[in-house]
Amino acid sequence: MNREEMNRYRYFLKDSIRKEIDFSLTDQSQGVPAPPLQKPYSLDAARVDLPTTNWEAEFRINLSEAIQNRTSRRQYLDEPLTLMELSYLLWATQGMKHNFGNYAFRTVPSAGCRHALETYLAVFNVEELKEGVYRYLPLTHELLHEFQTDQLREKIIKASFGQSFAGKSAVTFIWTTIPYRMEWRYHIDSHKVIAIDAGHVGQNLYLACEALGCGTCAIGAYDQEYFDELLGLDGEEEFVIYAAPVGRVKK
Repeated sequence: MNREEMNRYRYFLKDSIRKEIDFSLTDQSQGVPAPPLQKPYSLDAARVDLPTTNWEAEFRINLSEAIQNRTSRRQYLDEPLTLMELSYLLWATQGMKHNFGNYAFRTVPSAGCRHALETYLAVFNVEELKEGVYRYLPLTHELLHEFQTDQLREKIIKASFGQSFAGKSAVTFIWTTIPYRMEWRYHIDSHKVIAIDAGHVGQNLYLACEALGCGTCAIGAYDQEYFDELLGLDGEEEFVIYAAPVGRVKK
């Protein structure tokens, strides 16, 4: 083990770098307009309205029970999720509470309220949805149909380094990051907190799954370049950071 190299990577976990930044030189401090709250899209693109309801009444579960039962689950039943259930999971992980100017207040915390994540879905077995790749639009609580492709399950498994459960779910959540949303405010102190934000989202998904009788297992090991190419990302200004299959499980 190269100790010097190990310490260099450990440094990423520290917040010492904040002391080295002149925050008066960030784009925010320089008066550069804030980047969009969500990735832009064509208004002509196919979109799906997501249903909403009183979530607490629809999916009741004791918080302590959800925390106690939360575990990584890799085996899923061959049963569909409803569109309402998927809507709930999206609301729980990136849903809007309200927005104020350049800030979007969501159901998960984010450093400086910057929310540098985008949510993509590899949909395999969800009622009312065709198989394909979708992107969540939190500002309007809609799904944007991105594309369809042959052998999507196999491609998601390949992107996950052969972890077969990634393609045997009803839907697999894929989170990307657009780093500049955070860099606009925090410069090079952004990247640690982007990773922390992804952890918040993942835990909310775990807990929300317990309310539905579903399971998930977060995936941090994946083929970066293949996954980015599969989603049509440039790998620089936007790239995959996290994934999590979701499916119904035996009670």
